[in-house]
Amino acid sequence: MPKLMIKFEAAFMKEVKLDKPAFTLGRKPDNDIALDNAAVSGHHCKFYESGGTWFVEDMNSTNGTFVNGKKTLKAGLKPGDTVTIVKYSLLFADENTAMASAPKEAPLPAQKPKTAQGALEVLENPGDDRKDFDLTALSTYIGKSAQAAIPYKAGGLFGGGPELAAVITMRPEGYYLNPIKEGYAKYNGNPLTEKVMLKDDDTLEVGSTRFRFFLKK
Repeated sequence: MPKLMIKFEAAFMKEVKLDKPAFTLGRKPDNDIALDNAAVSGHHCKFYESGGTWFVEDMNSTNGTFVNGKKTLKAGLKPGDTVTIVKYSLLFADENTAMASAPKEAPLPAQKPKTAQGALEVLENPGDDRKDFDLTALSTYIGKSAQAAIPYKAGGLFGGGPELAAVITMRPEGYYLNPIKEGYAKYNGNPLTEKVMLKDDDTLEVGSTRFRFFLKK
């Protein structure tokens, strides 16, 4: 079932299952998803399903609706996409759709073989006693909450950090790294602010934990 994982700044708020054809989002309480914040318009945007694809559509909001950092009036959503509304981030996840669409990417023997198995190796400051993680799920979250398959060690004096920092999504063409808390994680030494495709030996830093992405031979 498709769902939205909603957080405000670094704090995870709730998960909303998209179990009906359309949802409205805004500040007013008559919305399906109400966000009590003065910067959110009364009826800010809507999410709806059409032709097997979920869409987000802005409803003439004051501060706009953004998908993966780009302002949009209407956009189709893919698993791992992040919708940003003021300081709220809504991560769209729909593993059933991704599973159904994956075979269409490589139905013929003449096409490229399936992507090699990806994995993360912990280089510094592991979040627990594990040293490597196989990326076998369609969406693998890096964070501190129970929903995260890969833990990290928070840095800084007080050890703060987002409950969910980033997500790695597996697609037929490869692995993508998506920020949940924009700019918190680093990709090859640079702040992660948008979705990137991972390559063999790329490095990822979350808090004080440093990982290496690699493809198994």
